[in-house]
Amino acid sequence: MFGKSRQGYYKQSKKAEKITLNEQIVLEGVRAIRKKAKTERWGVRKLHYLLNEELQCVNIKIGRDKLFDLLRENNMLVRKRKRKFFTTNSHHWLRKYDNLIVNKSITTPNQLWVSDITYIKISDDKALYLYLITDAYSQKIVGWSLSDDLKADSAVVALEMAIKNNKGKFLNLIHHSDRGVQYCSHKYVERLNKNNVRISMTSPGSPQENAIAERLNGILKEEWLNDLNRKSLSSGRTELNEIIVIYNTYRPHQSLKYDTPENIHDNGFSRNETERVVGKMYEY
Repeated sequence: MFGKSRQGYYKQSKKAEKITLNEQIVLEGVRAIRKKAKTERWGVRKLHYLLNEELQCVNIKIGRDKLFDLLRENNMLVRKRKRKFFTTNSHHWLRKYDNLIVNKSITTPNQLWVSDITYIKISDDKALYLYLITDAYSQKIVGWSLSDDLKADSAVVALEMAIKNNKGKFLNLIHHSDRGVQYCSHKYVERLNKNNVRISMTSPGSPQENAIAERLNGILKEEWLNDLNRKSLSSGRTELNEIIVIYNTYRPHQSLKYDTPENIHDNGFSRNETERVVGKMYEY
């Protein structure tokens, strides 16, 4: 009556059922990745890369745009958040240092570490502070500490972790940060000098000169820190340790051709086969 055969009708019906089943498998795959990553805030590109690896065993393929539409239809897309607390006090009498990384080329790990402080909001007027040291070439977090204060001692804890984890692996290393009082303090500078690490700092009011560290802060806050367990400092440290392991060993980085920081830093993998230029300055 409608110009369709019985065979064609059931074939179309089975095709629709298969598509629905495949979509459910994809959504379950996304949920599994987010559970393993301990965040629901990874974007479509990272999910698409990891999903295609996971779905190979069941012969399912999905394009990036199709995945985007599927997540949007199921209210599973990431939404942006707002901030902010202040962590930097550069108005102090301690010595500041020049910027040594303008148009700096780095070709291996442990040539340049970048440092910064971010916060985890507990209430309207309280926060925990996260001190981070990141290798600029591999983007691996090599040192960190979580504290309820902005004292230099907390920054030194992160620095000592970075040095301990890379002992004997760096030569002519540069440590780059903003001009915060923590990084200019006697204790912090003493540790750097003791390990023959050169000191570099941004110009006044120029956070773009520490863009790698600022970018890392944004990633951690957007994908994990805003959902971190804030019941106590100790529980926050435990959960944060798991997050940093995931960031270093599981999260694919687009700038690393979807490799992980640990593979680049510890396992000798090449970053895009060449060098990385940081601190690039433009003339208008």
